Amino acid sequence: MTTAATAPARRWTYVIPVAAIMYMLAYLDRNNVAIILPYMDDDFPLSGSAKGMASGIFFVGYMVLQIPAAVLAARWSARKTVLLLMIAWGLAAMACGLVRSEAQLYAARLVLGLFEGGVWPAVLILLASWFPLRERARANALWMACLPISSILMAPLSGWMLDHMDWRTVFVVQGLPPLVWAAVWWFAIADRPSQARWISPEERAYVERALAEDEAAKPSTGQAGYGQTLRDRRVQLLVLVYFCWITGFYGFSLWLPSVIKTMTGDASATAVGWLTAVPYTVALAAMIYNAARSDRTGNRRAAVAIPQVVAIAGLLAGQLVHGGVAQMVLLCVVAAGVYAPYGPFWAMPAQVLRFEVIAVAMGLINALGNLGGFMGPYLVGWLTDLTGSQNAGFVALAGFLAAGAAVSWFGLRPVPAVGDHAVAAQRTA
Repeated sequence: MTTAATAPARRWTYVIPVAAIMYMLAYLDRNNVAIILPYMDDDFPLSGSAKGMASGIFFVGYMVLQIPAAVLAARWSARKTVLLLMIAWGLAAMACGLVRSEAQLYAARLVLGLFEGGVWPAVLILLASWFPLRERARANALWMACLPISSILMAPLSGWMLDHMDWRTVFVVQGLPPLVWAAVWWFAIADRPSQARWISPEERAYVERALAEDEAAKPSTGQAGYGQTLRDRRVQLLVLVYFCWITGFYGFSLWLPSVIKTMTGDASATAVGWLTAVPYTVALAAMIYNAARSDRTGNRRAAVAIPQVVAIAGLLAGQLVHGGVAQMVLLCVVAAGVYAPYGPFWAMPAQVLRFEVIAVAMGLINALGNLGGFMGPYLVGWLTDLTGSQNAGFVALAGFLAAGAAVSWFGLRPVPAVGDHAVAAQRTA
């Protein structure tokens, strides 16, 4: 019988890279505003709070399609759902370069968030059809590695583009790639192994058998309907953890280029872009290591809580140092801390919820949790206007991360192991 050790693994080289590049383009269109905003002031002046609003309003639209897109992906097709959203968000991203007023910029970012919002849960549903639970954190992390990789590659590119063209053109040009990649997505991705032409019979049989075993091993409390799932205390706690963590995550990520620009004085946009890529390189390594360790130990709680504590330490220490090298080191520490929980966190819902209801749970977690993506950037911008310094904003972000770490550690209880049926011991959720 084919086992995890002997099964062919072409799904790792087909599904993960295509999905990662797709979401890398989404993350570029979401986060390029962080690089562009500091360079819009000459012909499009914005206050600190207005910049925070332009960054954060994306997440108001982002929450709308979370549950509908997740359910559509589970009941209809994740492949087709993502394709439609990819085309729509590419057009919305290009529209950001055509705005003529502050209100139009807010509207364009809101619509961009609306169309991009359903992609994340739809891809998680797709991965749940391809990777058993014993592989899930690694699969999630390798796909989600597109987040720091996007910043590593695209921050320098955006900086270089800003040195050679105006910010409007940058928005428009960077909105084009999703329209091209939509064709690759359509021909390369299948919803499940039984529909893929490139997978071997041995790998197909292994994946289908392992997924069936995962479903059979889940606790009976996970077999609820949609309404009970939304009322499930574990789902509600995951929403709270994600909200607090994402508030810190995006508050840091979307203000990072501005912080580096302030640190470097009159540095060019290209230089700011290259320096912005450094913390994300560290974050990428932290994500992959933390996910692999989480799959090996099964301790999801620690893999989510401890990195947030590390990020808190970096944020608070950053208010006490002033040297450029020391500040950059601490920015790397914070980046590692806020990115590392991704793979383990998104493996948690699948441990206790059956496939029929997990779409709603993931959509709810991502929808409400990502409101922190509005809270974080706007809070930093508002406090910057109020105090004249970004320090107060980053201290506030540390407070949200502390709450997320506390709920992760004390609120999320251990659950029975699933996905490793040879081990009867309890694993930590």
